[in-house]
Amino acid sequence: MNLENTCPVLTPAERQVVDAIGRADRVLMETVHNALDDATRQAAEEMMSVGSPEKPPAFAYFASVVHQRMFCLLCGADPETMQGGDPEMAARILENGRNISAHYWNRTNSRDEPQSFTVQQAASIRDNPVASGEETT
Repeated sequence: MNLENTCPVLTPAERQVVDAIGRADRVLMETVHNALDDATRQAAEEMMSVGSPEKPPAFAYFASVVHQRMFCLLCGADPETMQGGDPEMAARILENGRNISAHYWNRTNSRDEPQSFTVQQAASIRDNPVASGEETT
């Protein structure tokens, strides 16, 4: 529950709760971002050490892995096998994503025409650091 947006004047106790959750959220996101950076770097180093000619996966690849596994966890599915999830919960989560997209990015995705990446688009993101949001040097 977001007390800051639902309650115009917070009590001191409510303010402490909001602040504690906010701090924990910032630490969580910093930890996740650092883990994604570490995984990206580790894969690149290990691939180079074995002489692989392949490009290492981009940051976006590992972010997608985390996204898929968290989606499974939220749906009650096993993140390794993707089995056992609640399809109703999955639909609610997907609808939430559509609502965020429409509200913040002024995009609308028709329920009749789900948007998804093609294999070529996913490869393009992996192979293009700019498209994946990675910094280039």
